[in-house]
Amino acid sequence: MSVTVTRELLERLPKTDLHVHLDGCLRPETLIELARERSRELPSWDPDELRDFMHVQDATDLVDYLDRFDITLRVMQDAGALERIAYELAEDAARENVRYMEVRYSPILNAREGLTLPQTVEAPLRGLQRAEQEFGIRTGIIICGIRNMNPLTSLDLADLTVEFRERGVVAFDLAGAEYNYPPKKHRDAFYRVINANIAATIHAGEAYGPESIHQALHYCNANRIGHGTRLWEDPTLMAYVNDFRIPLEICLTSNVQTRAVASFEAHPLRLYYDEGLVVTINTDNRLMSATTVTDEYWRAHQHLAFTWDELCACALMGFESAFLPFREKQELVEQMRLEIEALTDSA
Repeated sequence: MSVTVTRELLERLPKTDLHVHLDGCLRPETLIELARERSRELPSWDPDELRDFMHVQDATDLVDYLDRFDITLRVMQDAGALERIAYELAEDAARENVRYMEVRYSPILNAREGLTLPQTVEAPLRGLQRAEQEFGIRTGIIICGIRNMNPLTSLDLADLTVEFRERGVVAFDLAGAEYNYPPKKHRDAFYRVINANIAATIHAGEAYGPESIHQALHYCNANRIGHGTRLWEDPTLMAYVNDFRIPLEICLTSNVQTRAVASFEAHPLRLYYDEGLVVTINTDNRLMSATTVTDEYWRAHQHLAFTWDELCACALMGFESAFLPFREKQELVEQMRLEIEALTDSA
């Protein structure tokens, strides 16, 4: 018997969010409160107006989309703010039954006003750990290098990743402007992380072609690919990603916003799933993309004709792709499989 997909049912579905940026997920009300307390300027002091302004609907490309982050980073320069924002993000995710979430950000961007790099990690960890205790969600942190910064900065952030590997940091990433900033320039940072037996994921194939994905895999040894929107342009590389079960962190809404794809209907998620690739569905930025994980699943259903069974398969692939110790992940996947089966039977 086929199950009718509804938003309410998707909200009840156990889900992951493996690609979500801390500085892209502030509540507008919190952004206003923090800005007032810290005497920072904002485009508007009305929560609804600010929400509309921060929702990027007019970007011409990825770099244009990223401009809004200058606003959120204004209030993310002290430990109290970082702890609160991380806590609220986990609370919002848990409210829609996200059971496991990996939060990424670049601590160097939060150290502009005196925080040390370790302090910029300790504060979000406190917020996430408090949310885990209160809401039952599991979380991890991914530290990001920034493409358009000096590769030596990425090395410092790689060292920070190693320092916190047993304290809640689960992987290293490379984010930021993709065009003209190839991953291979930062390969020394990835060598450092991988030699410490830590996972890696890289934003690739979003604002540049499959060459970026190739470098992420073969120069930097990425275990997952952030976005991978243009992977389909290289069939042999897509076959490699499929053969070696390298997960893709799909972010439908932000890909439309950054013009990586022309529309939801044009997104290659449908192609990737049908070809058997490991695909996960994620938010990227809840504030700038005005989205939730439930929204992203709903759009996959509405625009790409994903059925309930297919969306459940995507949800399980999210848990299977988590940067967790193998036995912990096995237990989590089996638990989620049983919950999804029970939810399906009751639908």
